Amino acid sequence: MGLLHMLGRRLAHFLAQPRRHQARPPTSDPGLLLRTLRRGDVLLVEGSSRFGTAIKYLTQSTWSHAALYIGEEPWEPGGPRRPMLIDVDVEEGVRRVPLEHFADQHTRICRPLGLSPQVVDQLVDFMRARLGYSYDLKNVFDLARYLIRQPPVPEHLRRRLIALGSGEPTKAICSTLLAQAFESIRYPILPEIETVPGGGGGHGPRQEILHIRNYSLYTPRDFDVSPFFDVVKPRLQAGFDYRTLQWSEDGSP
Repeated sequence: MGLLHMLGRRLAHFLAQPRRHQARPPTSDPGLLLRTLRRGDVLLVEGSSRFGTAIKYLTQSTWSHAALYIGEEPWEPGGPRRPMLIDVDVEEGVRRVPLEHFADQHTRICRPLGLSPQVVDQLVDFMRARLGYSYDLKNVFDLARYLIRQPPVPEHLRRRLIALGSGEPTKAICSTLLAQAFESIRYPILPEIETVPGGGGGHGPRQEILHIRNYSLYTPRDFDVSPFFDVVKPRLQAGFDYRTLQWSEDGSP
């Protein structure tokens, strides 16, 4: 193991540690979150680690992490089925992880629309085939600078600064791997959109042409702001009625 790799692993361990008073309480209880999730959903996580702080600073976003929900399957061979996700951890790399791992964190469900079960299988298979890939440690060194001192980085450069990884095919970060997975099924996240004249000599309806952006430029927040993903809120899906709420000033126990 080279010195640079060893330093990267130690730095990754340091960055993965949670920061006190940084966690926001979840807005949905774990049971409600589980009942709402569908296979193929993207789960965004706010995160409270030192690493998450750097991601949130550079993206000016609530979200520092993204994972793909793959449904219920055994966590261990022959064991009971549990709700599972595939994500990329700064220490463990690409892994399967049970949903309960994020039970006490602030999350958001982003749902792609119109995917058939067969296409969802392709999406999950893409992620599953990359289990065991290591985290791109070059990103660790790039992001660590922003925990020492947060410079006044212009907004248009922040996205580039989290896309400085090595680009090696057996390394990944969470949002770029998800972007590759959705690119593999040709599902848009935040493509560049070119509007061109339609038929009729330029007087007809205009047509949108989508251009795929490089997957290394995607961040967790892009799934939240994408016009092609539905933001699903478990409390609303469960049949929310504001008239049934009990407020403290109503004299309820």
